Amino acid sequence: MSGLDKVIGSAEEAVADVTDGATLAVGGFGLSGNPIALIEAILANGARELTVVSNNCGTDSFGLGVLLGAGRIRKMISSYVGENKEFERQFLSGELELELTPQGTLAEKLRAGGSGIAAFWTQTGVGTQVAEGGLPRRYDGAGGIAVASQPKEVRSFTVRGEEREHVLEEAIATDFALVHALRGDRHGNLVFNKSARNFSPVAAMAGRITIAQVEELVEPGEIDPDAVHLPGVFVHRVVEVGHDIPKPIEKRTVRASNQEA
Repeated sequence: MSGLDKVIGSAEEAVADVTDGATLAVGGFGLSGNPIALIEAILANGARELTVVSNNCGTDSFGLGVLLGAGRIRKMISSYVGENKEFERQFLSGELELELTPQGTLAEKLRAGGSGIAAFWTQTGVGTQVAEGGLPRRYDGAGGIAVASQPKEVRSFTVRGEEREHVLEEAIATDFALVHALRGDRHGNLVFNKSARNFSPVAAMAGRITIAQVEELVEPGEIDPDAVHLPGVFVHRVVEVGHDIPKPIEKRTVRASNQEA
């Protein structure tokens, strides 16, 4: 076995060192590309008080929602939280802290964290509570705000000949990153499928230890280098989960047939 072989025998073994208080960057977009085998393995290992950075928190019954429902998540850093009633309940009751972040800013915070960039300036959020502070982070359970976001530094820069205000956003780096890929090789080179690619590469970059579950495991060299979405340098552990992994859809909308129309 090569020293570059990163394959781990099971999801349980791959997440065994995820302990209480860990920070996780988790890939996926909606329910697309959720690393459900790794999430369920963390549920089984009992880790609590987790801080999770992800585009969303899944649904009540799938994705990160299974950890949330079990009371394992202390804080979420997300850009969308609209598909999970338990998320709403925990947030409004003061059980869960939320750092709501614009979607593009969240992606760039993860990319910056994986690239060694401490912070960056962006126009997104200027003139709103994102920059000015006051966004509820945690409620007190009685309708009041227990913790609110703090003001961020704002500075003017000239962009394309026009002076505009920008807000300073700090990068995100986490203890672990969990992602789901369509295909991966033993060196950790990954290929994502369609919208699963939206957040998964940058989430993987942000983790000190990145764990990838892959539907298909191939040998090094079988993936065309031009087809690699994330190079193996960012990946530390690979678990093969097969093509039969659950892939639910949040909301299915179909057109009525001609006969029904």
